[in-house]
Formats: sequence, C-alpha cells, structure tokens
Amino acid sequence: MTTRSDEQHIALFIDADNAPAKFIEFILTDLAKYGSLAIRRAYGNWKNEYLKGWEECLFDKAIQPVQQFDMTKGKNATDMAMTIDAMDILYQKDIGVFGLVSSDCDFAPLATRLRAEGKTVVGYGSRQTPEAFTNACSTFSYLDDKPQDQPEAQPKPMDANTLKGDTRLMNLLRNTIEACADDDGWALMGRIGQHIRNHSSFDPRNYGYKRLSDLFEAIDLFEVRQARGGHKSVRDRKRKA
Repeated sequence: MTTRSDEQHIALFIDADNAPAKFIEFILTDLAKYGSLAIRRAYGNWKNEYLKGWEECLFDKAIQPVQQFDMTKGKNATDMAMTIDAMDILYQKDIGVFGLVSSDCDFAPLATRLRAEGKTVVGYGSRQTPEAFTNACSTFSYLDDKPQDQPEAQPKPMDANTLKGDTRLMNLLRNTIEACADDDGWALMGRIGQHIRNHSSFDPRNYGYKRLSDLFEAIDLFEVRQARGGHKSVRDRKRKA
C-alpha cells in the first residue's frame, strides 16, 4: 500500500496541438493511480481557435498553459518546448512518473530517455499514434477507446446584486487583484486564477460561471479587458476613485 511519504510525484505534459481536451478527466483520473500530480502543463499556440476546447478547461483542472508561437512553418515549437521542460524537470525535481499526452512520434526519444533514467512514462494519444512513441512508453492508453468527459450540471448564474452582496467573495476577488496587479491596477486573469488556487478552494462554477473571467464580467465593480497576446486582465473600479 502506498503511503503519503512514499507517494510518487507526477509531471503531466500535454501537447495540446495533438490531443483533444474532451478526455482530460480520464487522463487525470488514470494518472492519479500512480501518485500525486505535482506539475500540469499544456503547450500550444493559444491564439489558435482550435485550442479553445483546451483553453476552457485549463482553470478548472489547474493546468498551466505554456504559449508556443508557430515561428517556422513545418517546425513544431511545442515538441521542442515540452522536451526541454521535461528534461529540466528530470534533473531538477523529484518526479517519478511522467505523463505525456500526444499522438506525435517526435516524443519517442523523450520517452526512451526518461525510462532510461528509471522513470515511469505514461502515454496518451489516438489510435493513429506511431508505434515508435507507444512502444517507448511504459504504458500507453488510446484515448479513442475511452469515455469522453460529460458536462456537469451547473448552477444558474447568480446576478450582479447577489454576487456583490457576498462579502467573502468580494473580499477574495479584490484582495487577489491587489496582490497580482501592476502599477496601473491591472492584473492578468491567469495570475489571478493561479493565486486563488494557491490560497483557497474557490471555484467560479459554484456561482454559475464556467470561467473566472465570466464571473468578473458579471460584476459591474470590475473592469475586464483583452490584454496583449489575447489574454484577459481585470481591474477594480474602486482604484480609479
């Protein structure tokens, strides 16, 4: 029986360009059998519309998005970034299990190297994934055969007056913005989400909103704008007074 003291730490790397988001619940549940998920990262060019499916579940699943621009046609920057980060973590962190989500055979050398270092490599991808990658993993699950995530029933969105009347919620949001804001009072939504996850069990879905940005936009006490790179940022309107 595995105890908390000898539980293995897991690093999850997702090639969002080559894996659908609809299986993320299965992936996280399956990896939990190996230990505790310490690192969760998804790589891709988040400006692309086809990654919207991933973008919507990043906050819910506490997955860190890593931006990769398509600098050169025919070259996949995501593959290179994932490989470099995985190797950095191999030597810098106490990680015993690596989860690799992709259908790209370019990750075969990475899986082989990780296993040579005594690590367990758990792969996930489609039936079209080349054997070079599937065979390099300790175990590989074909996502085509797995049940897709089912949407959960969500409470009806609370109106602005109800939200503003929740003192605990308003204090949490305002204090978090203050902790993450720049000199002009603007805070990136991603930083706010990360800060909240580190300090509370807050979930916007409990208020009827799928995303944190939707919750802020529903409250007229905050300004929300599109920041550089397509990311949203928010500011407390009280700051302008």
